[in-house]
Amino acid sequence: MIKRRQFLRATSVGAILPLSIAPQFAQANLTKPARFIVGFAPGGGTDTIARMTAEVLRADYPAGMLVENKPGAASRIAVDLVKSSEPDGSTLLMTPDFSLTVYPHSFRKLSYDPLKDLVPVATVALAGLALCAGPSVPASVKNPVDYLDWCKANPTKASFGSPGSGSSFHFAGLMLGKARGIELTHVGYKGGAPALQDVVGGQIPANICAIGEAMQFMKAGRLRVLGTFGRERDRFAPDAPTMVESGFKDVVAEAWIAVFAPAKTPADVVNRTMVALNKATSGNALTERLAGYGMRPLTMTSAELGAMLRSDIERWGPVVKASGFTAED
Repeated sequence: MIKRRQFLRATSVGAILPLSIAPQFAQANLTKPARFIVGFAPGGGTDTIARMTAEVLRADYPAGMLVENKPGAASRIAVDLVKSSEPDGSTLLMTPDFSLTVYPHSFRKLSYDPLKDLVPVATVALAGLALCAGPSVPASVKNPVDYLDWCKANPTKASFGSPGSGSSFHFAGLMLGKARGIELTHVGYKGGAPALQDVVGGQIPANICAIGEAMQFMKAGRLRVLGTFGRERDRFAPDAPTMVESGFKDVVAEAWIAVFAPAKTPADVVNRTMVALNKATSGNALTERLAGYGMRPLTMTSAELGAMLRSDIERWGPVVKASGFTAED
């Protein structure tokens, strides 16, 4: 099985693709506008990344690269739309991982099969997850172990928020509590912004979120990052220990955003789109813009993305099952 660490070594299009392929893309552009379908409202993290990417891809899509928001049903509406679209490369899904990796386990009935109804194209970005504490947590709590000890001593306050029930953020928190033998109560929100507002307002003690979403509050001193969930320390919160460093070797989670096409999209179309995306994620323009949101580009081939998707679906299954959580339609 291919490991995530192997994926993260791919840092440039030249490392995984013949350079001679790239010029061919310009000779085979679509004659009609292409569009990224995003399952969330305008202004959110995925929408912002989709618009950044579309702008960088403009030269490769002279007919236009658009972003179309189809929020609702926890992003499942967007997946269904792409699943049913013409497989010609003009309709692409830009999505975070959990709608394809966690939902197959958390929904009793799911209208799509991510392995059969979609074709992996390429990754775009990787975001670190962080455990952030607000003003209701004492300043003496400085790391994940301190937080879990505080929760054990204050069981009525042993909780954390996340951007959504059934998301990878939700289950990352449950994994952390289980690793210490502590039951943490999850508080699900409809998006990262309202969850963060309640943390900084003291309504809930802590939150698990994408580091980029918390950056403005971190800089203002209104949030403290107690720990991160990557295998290595996050460049955007270098002073915070990882969960692995803190003694929780199996508590690892990262949020990726990637592009998928409808099943039966021709291989040459997938390849051309992959080349364009890999070129974008290997360039300075997108790298600099993503850094402003606490994210970094992630360059993968369609085959590598497919392997990561299968691996993550397998990995999240036992975690969701152990939690007993079932998403409501």
